[in-house]
Amino acid sequence: MLWRVEDSDVQRLREFYNENIDNDLVVWRRERNVDGEFSRFSRDAFWKEMVVCLLTTQARSGPNSAVSRFGSQKPFPLSYRECQRRRKLGSFAQRTLARGGIRRNVTIGEQISENFRWLEKQDGWEEIKAAVREIKGKPILETETKAADFIDSRLKGFGPKQSRNLLQNLGLTKYEVPIDSRIVRWLNDFGFPVSLSATALSDLGYYKFVSEGFRELCNASDIYPCMLDAAIWSSFDA
Repeated sequence: MLWRVEDSDVQRLREFYNENIDNDLVVWRRERNVDGEFSRFSRDAFWKEMVVCLLTTQARSGPNSAVSRFGSQKPFPLSYRECQRRRKLGSFAQRTLARGGIRRNVTIGEQISENFRWLEKQDGWEEIKAAVREIKGKPILETETKAADFIDSRLKGFGPKQSRNLLQNLGLTKYEVPIDSRIVRWLNDFGFPVSLSATALSDLGYYKFVSEGFRELCNASDIYPCMLDAAIWSSFDA
């Protein structure tokens, strides 16, 4: 499909973005993903973001949600070091999530255990670090897409959205963003040229079709996709 962005679309998008530019999430995203420089790779940070991404699948993740409360606990109950200590990680994770009021705790506990096994036993950490190094060395759309697709294919419980959510939350990406039901709702309200369905986003081809349109809108408006993503999310939470 040939995406065509009208001048009126650009004007409306910039007005929306400017209305939300001072929101905390937008300011934080700019500092972390645009102006900042990714620091040394950390297994602890990657692991925590991976767990939080699993929690947000099919669950509310607004500032007052159970997921947000669980993820903001210090120390984090399912930290990498804590999980390393557990012989039966799946059961431990399930009990910990249940105490935190997290839905789907049995399924997520199993996914946490399987992902831990892949990272620790099958050189998964080395492959993840290689993907991160590639983005850092060449921070363009193609390397972001390659890394997101790799994570999608390797980590249990991940799809096109959560793989991009993980990389964005780590401060690694500018162009690949997690397209979800909120983004779809906003795009439909904005007047996206095709009526979009959130339920179809699990299909990688459909996801990339929507993502391409989202990026074209951002490119025409001179706004990084990760920044428009932050503006949209903060507008809903506000």
